[in-house]
Amino acid sequence: MSITLTGGIIIAIGGLGPAIGVGIIGAKAVEAIGRNPEANGKIMVAMLLGMAFAEAIAIYALIFAFMK
Repeated sequence: MSITLTGGIIIAIGGLGPAIGVGIIGAKAVEAIGRNPEANGKIMVAMLLGMAFAEAIAIYALIFAFMK
């Protein structure tokens, strides 16, 4: 396989998981806020932390794709 194709496959697979994870995190946070609006502040903090950790995995995949 060529280097370019390998890097493309790495970033495609490495971005798919975090994208699904961020979508699930956002959906569950909106659902939780809908059920308990008073807990908006606590839910938002936990949601943003979860999304940041999921996005970090995508950034690691991007860095690994560039290293190939």
